[in-house]
Amino acid sequence: MVTDRVILSRRALLTGLAASAAGPALASPPTRSLFPVARPAGLETPAPQPVAVSGPIRRPGAGLEDLLARSGLSGETALIALDAETGEIIEEHRANLLLPPASTAKAVTTLYALQILGAEHRFVTRVVAQGGSIDDGTLRGDLVLRGGGDPVLQTSDLARLADELIERGLRRVEGRFLVDEGALPTIRQIDPTQPVQAGYNPSISGINLNFNRVHFAWEVREGRASLSMDARSNVEVPAVSVIDIRAASRDLPVYTHDLSPQRERWTVAASALRTSGSRWLPVRRPGAYAGDVLRALLLSRGCRLPEPEVARAASGGAVLAEVRSGAMTEILRDMLRYSTNLTAECVGLSASVGAGHSVRSLEQSAARMNAWARTAYGAEGFRFIDHSGLGDGSRVAPRAMAQYLRSAWREGILPGLLRDHPMRDAQGQAQANHPVSVQAKTGTLNFVSALAGYAQPRGGRPIVFSIISADLHRRRAIADDDSEQPAGTRTWTRRARSLQQDLLERWGQAQG
Repeated sequence: MVTDRVILSRRALLTGLAASAAGPALASPPTRSLFPVARPAGLETPAPQPVAVSGPIRRPGAGLEDLLARSGLSGETALIALDAETGEIIEEHRANLLLPPASTAKAVTTLYALQILGAEHRFVTRVVAQGGSIDDGTLRGDLVLRGGGDPVLQTSDLARLADELIERGLRRVEGRFLVDEGALPTIRQIDPTQPVQAGYNPSISGINLNFNRVHFAWEVREGRASLSMDARSNVEVPAVSVIDIRAASRDLPVYTHDLSPQRERWTVAASALRTSGSRWLPVRRPGAYAGDVLRALLLSRGCRLPEPEVARAASGGAVLAEVRSGAMTEILRDMLRYSTNLTAECVGLSASVGAGHSVRSLEQSAARMNAWARTAYGAEGFRFIDHSGLGDGSRVAPRAMAQYLRSAWREGILPGLLRDHPMRDAQGQAQANHPVSVQAKTGTLNFVSALAGYAQPRGGRPIVFSIISADLHRRRAIADDDSEQPAGTRTWTRRARSLQQDLLERWGQAQG
C-alpha cells in the first residue's frame, strides 16, 4: 500500500530550536518547543509573473562608502547589484571577495536538486519482508525498514507504516529487524565546529527521522527535575530507548554528548533545569533512532519484534508498506523558507548520487555541485564544502552568486521558490506596501550575515543582488565557545541586516 503524505510544517519545531540556546555563562532552561503541526494550507506561492522592464538603467550616486562606514559593522562587506534584464552592474563593492555564504548556499542547492532529480521527485521509505512471508500473523523472515534519503520523514509517517503492517496481519517477527540507511552516506554531523547541542547540526543518513532530532523534556517539581526523551508527533509520543540523558552537578558546559557502543548518552547541567521546559537535540545515530521509534510504535499496536540492527540489507524483498514524501518543489520551498540544514544536505547528496557519483562525504558531494554550477551557469566563484552553508570553510564571491541568480531569474523557477523578504520601517516592523518587493535567501552564522536574491522597485527595473558581511576574526575567536549565540553576535547581526535594508532601498530608489 502506498501512502502519499502532506508535508508537515516545522514552524513550531524551528521556532523552539531558535529560542532554545543557553548562554555561555547562564545555564537557563530553553524555551519549550512543541511537536510539528499540520502544514498550513496556502503556503504555496504562485510563480512570479513577467515584469515589464521600464526606464533606463540608473546607478546610485556617491555615498556608498559613507553608508558602509555608518553601519558600524566590523569585518568585511562585499556586495553587488545587477540589472536582472541586461546583467549590467548597478553598484558593487569588493564583489570578488570570497566570504562565507551561510544559508544563501541553499539557493544553489535548490536548482542542483531540481535539475538532477526533477520537480516531481519523491523520497520513498519502505518496510519490506525478506526471506519469508507473513503466516498466521508471524513473519518468518527479516523485517527491513529501508530509508530513501527522505529529509522530512516524521514520527507520524512511521505510525502510518506501523498501521499498514498491522492491517496486513503482522503480529510477530521471527527473524531480524533491520534498518537500512544506505541510500545516503552516514555523516555524524554537518559541521564539527558547532556546539554539541545545536539542533541545526544533526547527523545525516539514508533515513532521517524528525530532522534527526530527539525531543528532550524536563519537568521540575519541588526542586527536582524529571527528564525524558521522546520522538513526539502531533498524535503520538513514543519514548526513545537508544538515547538517554541525565542531569550532572555542574554549571558548564550545559550539555555533553557521548556515543557508547549501544546508545547515545547526553548529560545536562543540573543548574540549567530550574523550571520545566523542552528542546530538540541532535541525533547522531539516525538509523538506530528511526528503528527504535518504529519498534515502539509496533509494540504499542500489539506486534512483537526484536530490537533493531542497523545494517545494509540485500536489495529486493516484498514491500509491506511505504510512505512517499511530497514533491521536490514542496520540499525545497520549505527548505528555503525555514532554512533547514538537514534538508539541504539530503537533497544535495541525493542529487550527487542521482547523477551517478560515488560520494562519501559532504565535501565530495559539494565539489560535484561546484562543478555543476560552473558547467550549467558559468559560476566560477563557488567553493562550497556542503549544501547548507553551515560549514565554516565554504566561500563564495558575491559576483559569482549574482551571476548565478541572474541565470536562474531568466529560467523563472528559483524566484517562485524563494520567500518574500520583508522590508522594514525604522521601528523594525515589516512594511506591507514598501516600494521595493524582495524575494531572497538569508544566511546567518555567528558574525556572518548574507542576503541574495531579487528586488523589484515599483514601476522600475528588476535587480539581482548579493550582499555578504563577515567578521572572520571575531568568528575565529569564538571557536571554543559552546553556546549557540556568543556575546556580541546579536548586535552585529542587527547592524548587518540594517545595512542590507539600506542597500536595497538605495538600489530601489535608483532603479525605480
